Amino acid sequence: MLNDGTYTTVLINPRIRGRWREQILAAARVGGDLDPQEAHLARVVEYGVPDRDGNGSGEVIVLLTTITDPAEAAADELADAYHQRWEEETGNDQLKTHLRGPGRVPRSRLPDLVRQEIWAWLTVHYALAVLTARAAEAADLDPIGSASPAPCGSCAVPPPARRLFP
Repeated sequence: MLNDGTYTTVLINPRIRGRWREQILAAARVGGDLDPQEAHLARVVEYGVPDRDGNGSGEVIVLLTTITDPAEAAADELADAYHQRWEEETGNDQLKTHLRGPGRVPRSRLPDLVRQEIWAWLTVHYALAVLTARAAEAADLDPIGSASPAPCGSCAVPPPARRLFP
């Protein structure tokens, strides 16, 4: 267990078994070098997402990183970066799948008109996000949901600062 509540693990090539696997684990325990073709040292960050589904159950996220030194990246920074990444992925999904429609390409053929069409999609996306945020606030709900990371188990990862949206 590291001082920030995270811990390290060794990801071993699944083709390596038996005694050779045990030798790799022993080398990792004493800080020995690992052959990248055989194994990688990784850091595990566990954190909770309370009430993601709205039913009070919460969810535990397990994040693996090759940044093994907590001084290089704190657990809460990694959790927040992962959360931010999925906010971006959700926005991309909203644009690509729901607003534009799956598999559709811009109707315009001229570069200026393609840019205009993309700006129209972005404007609609932003308008929907603002309406969603205002509706959530009017209902006294968190506009970004309850998807902010929170401490879980023995991992002392504080939740990130609440972002203002939009």
